[in-house]
Amino acid sequence: MSRLVVISNRVAVPKARGAAGAQGGLAGALNSALQSNQGIWFGWSGEECESYTGEIETVESEGVTTATVALSKQDIDEYYNGYANSTLWPLFHYRIDLTEYEQDFAKGYERVNERFAEAAEPLIEDNDLIWVHDYHLIPLGERLRARGMKNRIGFFLHIPWPPARLFVSLPFHERLVTTMLAYDVIGFQTDEWLDSFLHYCTKELGAEVDEASGTITYEGRTTIARAYPIGIDWDHLQEQGNTGEARQAGQRLLSSTRHRIAMLGVDRLDYSKGLPERIDGIARFFDKHPERVRDIVYIQIAPPSREDVESYQRIRETLEQKTGQINGARSEVDIVPIRYVNRGHSLAELFGFYRAAKIGLVTPLRDGMNLVAKEYLGAQDPDDPGVLILSRFAGAAQQLTEAILVNPHSPDDLSHAINKALDMPREERKRRYDAMIGTVREDNVHRWTSNFLADLQGGEFGSP
Repeated sequence: MSRLVVISNRVAVPKARGAAGAQGGLAGALNSALQSNQGIWFGWSGEECESYTGEIETVESEGVTTATVALSKQDIDEYYNGYANSTLWPLFHYRIDLTEYEQDFAKGYERVNERFAEAAEPLIEDNDLIWVHDYHLIPLGERLRARGMKNRIGFFLHIPWPPARLFVSLPFHERLVTTMLAYDVIGFQTDEWLDSFLHYCTKELGAEVDEASGTITYEGRTTIARAYPIGIDWDHLQEQGNTGEARQAGQRLLSSTRHRIAMLGVDRLDYSKGLPERIDGIARFFDKHPERVRDIVYIQIAPPSREDVESYQRIRETLEQKTGQINGARSEVDIVPIRYVNRGHSLAELFGFYRAAKIGLVTPLRDGMNLVAKEYLGAQDPDDPGVLILSRFAGAAQQLTEAILVNPHSPDDLSHAINKALDMPREERKRRYDAMIGTVREDNVHRWTSNFLADLQGGEFGSP
C-alpha cells in the first residue's frame, strides 16, 4: 500500500516512548494505519507563536512521523476560534442563530489552509495517499491541487452537513463546496448528511450526481461521496475496562449513589450537545415524579471546550444555573439529585462509570455520530445491561435503533423516556442491548479506517 499522509487541525503527538501505540479511539486507529504504511500525521501543534514562520517540528515514534506547525494569535482567532468554530460549527449543527459571518474570519480560514498546504507540500511524495480531516480544512485539497499534486486525496467530515436551505446562508457557499470537489473521495458520518450534500451539488451547483453510486461530476472532474459511519475502538475499550482504574471508578460511583440508580451523561461542554435542554427534561421528570428523587441520581460529566468562544462561556453559565435550581428545589439533607462535573476523565474511568450507570443519557440537538452512545453500550454487562436514551438527531441513532429514541427539544419526551428506562425489566434491557451491540463491536473505528482507505486507494475516480 502507498504511504499514508494524514492532515488534521490537531495532531496526536506522542508524549513518551510507546505513547502512540497506547492511544484508543480515532487517534489510535489513525496511528495504526500510519504505522502500517510508514506514514506522516501533519497539523497544528496547538501552540501559539508571535508570528507564523511555517517551521515544522517532527517527532518519530513507532514508525509514525508527526509533523506540526505553530500558529499566530491572529491565525488562531480568525481560523480556529473564528471561521471554524464560530461560523462553520454552529451552521453545520443547524444553529444559524449562533453563526457569525465575519469577513476577517473567512480570510483567516483561507490563509491558514494555504499555510497548511505550503507547509505540508515538502513532506508529500508522489505516490502518497493523503487523508484530510474535518471542517477546519475543507479547502485544503484544492490548495494541494493548485500546487500540482495529483495524489489520491480524501476528505472526511466528522460533523453533520446541513440542509441546503441553511447552508446557502454562508457567504461564498459555492466556493466552499467546489473546493471539496477537488478531493477524490468525500466521507460523511451518515446517509442523511450525504444526501444533504448531494442535494446541494445538484440544486445549487448543477453538478451531475449519480445518487446510487455517490459520484459527482462537475467541470470535468468526478468525485465520489459516501457514508462511512465511524465506530469506537472496541478492543481498546475492553482493555481499559479490565483495568483496576475502571473497577475502582465504577465502585466509587456505586458506593456514592446511596442505592439510587445512576443515570450518566458524558459530553463536551458544547451547545450542540443539548445540555440545558437535557436538564430541562430532567426537571420535568422530577416535576411529574417528585417521589422518584430517591430512586435516581443524574451525573453530568462535561469537560470545558473552546473557552475563548463567547457562546461556550454562556453555555457553561446556563448549565450551572439550571443544575443549581433543580438541586435547590429537590435536594434533601442526604440527597442531591444532580451532580455536575466540569472536568475530563480517562477512558478507563469512564468505562467504570458507564458500567455502573443503569441509564446512559445521550441527547445532542445535532451530532455527526456521537461515540459516547457506543462507548456506553460497549461497557455494559451483557447479562444485566443498562438502558441507552439517545437523541434521534445523533448520527448514531441510524444504527442504534433499539435505544429509547427521544426528541431532545421536548422535556416531556425526555421525562417519559427516563421513567420508562427506570422501570424497564431486565429481559427488555437485554433484548435491546443484544440488538445493538453487534454493530458497536463489528462496525468499529478500524473497519471505518479500512473502508475509507480502500475506496481512496482503489477507486477509479478523480481527474480524467
